[in-house]
Amino acid sequence: MAVDHSRATAPVEVTDDPVDVVVVGAGPSGSVVTHTAATAGLSVVCLEQGDWVNPSDFPANQPEWELLIQHDWAHDPNVRALPSDYPVDVTDSDMWPVMFNAVGGGSLFYGAEWPRLLPSDFRVKTLDGVADDWPISYNDLKPYHDEVDAFIGVSGLDGDTAYPDGLEYPLPPQPLGKPGLKAVEGANKLGWHWWPGTNAIPSQKNKTLEQCGRWGVCEWGCPQGAKASFDLIYMPQAQQVGARVETGARVRKVVTDDAGNATGVEWIDRNGTVHYQPARSVVLCANGIGTPRLLLMSADDAHPDGLANSSGLVGRNLMLHPNCTALGYYEDELESWRGPAGQLIHSMEFYETDPSRDFVRGAKLHALPTPGPLNVIEAHRTDLDFDELWGEPIHDVARSASRGVLWAANTEDLPEEHNRVTLSADQVDSDGLPAPKVEYTVSENTWKILRFTVDRMVEAHQAAGAARIITQELWVDQPGHLLGTARMGDDPAASVVDSYGRAHDVANLYLADGSIFVTSGSANPTCTITALALRVGKQLVDDLQGKDPS
Repeated sequence: MAVDHSRATAPVEVTDDPVDVVVVGAGPSGSVVTHTAATAGLSVVCLEQGDWVNPSDFPANQPEWELLIQHDWAHDPNVRALPSDYPVDVTDSDMWPVMFNAVGGGSLFYGAEWPRLLPSDFRVKTLDGVADDWPISYNDLKPYHDEVDAFIGVSGLDGDTAYPDGLEYPLPPQPLGKPGLKAVEGANKLGWHWWPGTNAIPSQKNKTLEQCGRWGVCEWGCPQGAKASFDLIYMPQAQQVGARVETGARVRKVVTDDAGNATGVEWIDRNGTVHYQPARSVVLCANGIGTPRLLLMSADDAHPDGLANSSGLVGRNLMLHPNCTALGYYEDELESWRGPAGQLIHSMEFYETDPSRDFVRGAKLHALPTPGPLNVIEAHRTDLDFDELWGEPIHDVARSASRGVLWAANTEDLPEEHNRVTLSADQVDSDGLPAPKVEYTVSENTWKILRFTVDRMVEAHQAAGAARIITQELWVDQPGHLLGTARMGDDPAASVVDSYGRAHDVANLYLADGSIFVTSGSANPTCTITALALRVGKQLVDDLQGKDPS
């Protein structure tokens, strides 16, 4: 794409009307904060560098959807290279961060798996002697979880035995389907914990979300408009109460005054015009890559190492949840094109530290269907010889798509300061702004979890009678969980924000996305991100309305 380097330093041409709150990023956290502030009567503008996406435009509306997701709808922004994207320098990274810039953000592509972190996740230092404890607990976050779940219409079965008492959901769970029942068969034979999948996909119509149509293509955009992508839930309700969403708005800097307070942000529109958006408070919701990037780009004479970075931790402790899989094919007809995908069941059997193992922490496992014949052919490409896959045999391989079950797992990724986001010295986006550079190495502890977990998932398939099992020890482009790069904490020397997302160094600057995680757990994080965003948003409202500080 054409690069206009002058936009990176061009003077402000337009000053927009001042607002109470400017939110940067319209993904899950940005949508929740925008809605929370607007509902309280504050004037809010949300700046999003992407666009609105119509569900009818998603690739799964077309028969050739598996071809369409190879480029324009690819999960990797370096492959898509759309006007709304920015490149990510991954020359020194074991994994490629997955993200999507649009209203709804990464939730357009997520599987809407909706588990909460477990109580132990908040006390890893205390329990296991590694990483750090969060400044909040499971119980502190529970009421915010409950409120978000009720608003979305989360589907799940009450009483998951992996969690404390009191875990309830507003809607019944999705059907297990034949793939889910096959996964249950293996888990039961092995005596594992399992539970019907909890998904942010309504099993009945809820507000602006349709009932799940079981298309099975959740991770490539829901054509039904049923999945809780946040362009369909929270953001429309925020607009109804007065919030303004500005698309095609690439923020280049958070502006501060001589007193060290944020006064607003500078942003570039699609025509190259530079705007200044004044605001009483600034909230960054640009994900665990984009938020540290923006803080580092906001460096000036008063903040030479980047904004809110007196601790030196902005960009550090990146956690990506390395993902592993075991794909099993069965003799049974399983109708594996049916969704959600989205988890059918999950297992927390290996979630916690077990002293008998040679690693700490663990993994969250989940079973999914396997839609798409090309997906199946690709999976077999590393497992079959040429003559077994191509030519006449390709038809049998493609037909096996309906007989598959995918066991997959997020592995807990402990924070390490050398895993970090900096600014690339070589790559820039189309406005000449420096691309984020990701430096990330999978730790030896994580490799041990990955290998152990793959073996367990193979056992599950074997117990259920799989005819063929194909494993992948590390998905380098999954799962798009971007965490930890501006962590919360009580000590300003050891964290970037407090437990309410308020920057220690800038009183009216808030962070509300996955960057504020202290540890990653191994549960899919969007559920926790949105609960944290609600907590941050309510504190923001209290602060601006002059209520007693927390």
